[in-house]
Amino acid sequence: MMAEKILDLENLLRIPWVDTENGFDISPDGGRICFSWNHSGQWELYELLIDGSTPPKQITRHPGAKFAPRYSPDGNSLAYVIDLDGGENYDVMLYDIANQVHINLTPDTPEAIQPNLSWSPDSKHLALISNRQGEFDVYLLSIEGHTLQRLTNLSKPAFTVEWSPNGRWLAVTVEAKGQEFNTYLVSLEGDKLRSIDVSGHPANARDACWSPDSKQVVFSGDFEGEYNLGVYSLETGHIVWLTNDVGEKLMPDWSSDGRHIVYIHSHREQTWLGMIELPSKTGASGNNEHSCLTPILYQVEPGVHHHPRFTPDGSVAICVFDNPRHPDDLWLLSLKDGQFRQLTDSLPTGRMPTDFYMPESVQYPTTDGVMVPALLFRPDREEMPAPAVILIHGGPSWAFQFLWYPIMQHMTSRGWVVLAPNYRGSTGYGKEWQLANRYDLGGVDRQDVTAGIYYLITNGLANPARVAVSGRSHGGFLTMSCMTQNPDRWAAGSAVVPFLNWFTSHANSRGDLQHWDRENMGDPVTNYDLWYERSPYFFLDRIQAPVQLICGENDPRCPASESLAARDKLQSLGKTVDFALYTDEGHAFLKIENVIDAEQRRIAFLARYLDPS
Repeated sequence: MMAEKILDLENLLRIPWVDTENGFDISPDGGRICFSWNHSGQWELYELLIDGSTPPKQITRHPGAKFAPRYSPDGNSLAYVIDLDGGENYDVMLYDIANQVHINLTPDTPEAIQPNLSWSPDSKHLALISNRQGEFDVYLLSIEGHTLQRLTNLSKPAFTVEWSPNGRWLAVTVEAKGQEFNTYLVSLEGDKLRSIDVSGHPANARDACWSPDSKQVVFSGDFEGEYNLGVYSLETGHIVWLTNDVGEKLMPDWSSDGRHIVYIHSHREQTWLGMIELPSKTGASGNNEHSCLTPILYQVEPGVHHHPRFTPDGSVAICVFDNPRHPDDLWLLSLKDGQFRQLTDSLPTGRMPTDFYMPESVQYPTTDGVMVPALLFRPDREEMPAPAVILIHGGPSWAFQFLWYPIMQHMTSRGWVVLAPNYRGSTGYGKEWQLANRYDLGGVDRQDVTAGIYYLITNGLANPARVAVSGRSHGGFLTMSCMTQNPDRWAAGSAVVPFLNWFTSHANSRGDLQHWDRENMGDPVTNYDLWYERSPYFFLDRIQAPVQLICGENDPRCPASESLAARDKLQSLGKTVDFALYTDEGHAFLKIENVIDAEQRRIAFLARYLDPS
């Protein structure tokens, strides 16, 4: 049963959800889970007993958004990060559990710290990633002295770090060429630096997780065009590939007895939890071996699963799950009976999953005949064609899957058709699709988005005079690319936290973001013509429809200066432009009142040009 009236946008946005980006953690005794939740409207940390005997307990109450909780191995402390202004210059906090005291371990640090923390087995140090000396490298933070010691200088931006259970190694994943990752094994005892190699070259390897005996690392790596699971042996330097089927295998975790590996199996619009039972020996006589194992796939229902983790006894796996009918919540999978149990419930009392729309999985041809996958939300209305919005995801290495995205629900409930294309450059469709817009950002991906108009019109879904485009981040960039390169197709365009000028956005970004730019668009000097051609800022005079720009003053990814410069130029050209700057936000808005205000403003702007007067 579909919604019978317009779903109130503010009420939708106030529905809380568990953070999926930075994960949760399970206490060493296996009794508790700590997670970040915006149940109160602010991102706070909560603890939950796994047996469900008591409701979640809030354990932080001070200013700032708190993420990435990590229990110390001795169970006495909890480390986490805090973002005070949306700028992603996180501080590392320590919570003394017994005394209920919070201590800032990195106060007044001007550099950026990534929200990826890993405890030493003796609970005396944290491994973290900071750009204190220009590049994102791994540092060791002393819990007692609060001192930072630089450990790596790999000349590539470090992305994640994981301490081995025996305390001798760190698995450090760095950003590499294109959109690939390399994983290095850094010795804390003076051994030679190692990398996970294939045929003598660093492999495209990420999501590293140590075996309980610290002798092997399971990782997600490129094997035959898909992200598959491999096991690297420290003893032999060889890899055994555990999977080789359709779909991406991500975020593996190893059970404490070494018998099972749980992971995310992602394919197109949905994901599953994959479970592999390992043979007694996973070693190989030669590199790049393949072991034919048959995984078991589990699913709450069609939707998206995140960050599976075993409890210490290995009897259950915990994950976060969401879909368009369920906000992100913690779920438990029992290995004994294969059944899921929901641990948190973010839906307000009286709100039923059937109140919400589920999308259809569709595909349509683009200008060169390639079929573009997309999600289609059909409104519950008799009169068609209808106003329509093409909603563009960011990333670009991301995808619109069957996930919780409140603005889609509101748009559909007010009678708008919503098309969410997974253009070339999106994840979940194999390596070739993900890299299809490399050195062509704003080109083939924009063409894929624009082709959605013809699909909607030819299928009688959209009124040709009432089609709008909107997106955030890279989706905002593509929104402005569509508005400048295909100016006569749109009734309006709303770009949220966009960038518009490759040159200035690159110059004003962090080093890791500049590395990504160069790897995916080339050098700004050598490839000047491409960077210029793909910068909407230089073609704002072409725009024919009203434009909206929404940005955050502290945004380190798509600086607010991008939107400010575009606003000024649009106004000087006599174009219609609506502009909103949030002075206390960054790229992802963290304060619920700002989230509500920005989304209400986006809907009001689009409605002005989509809804009949």
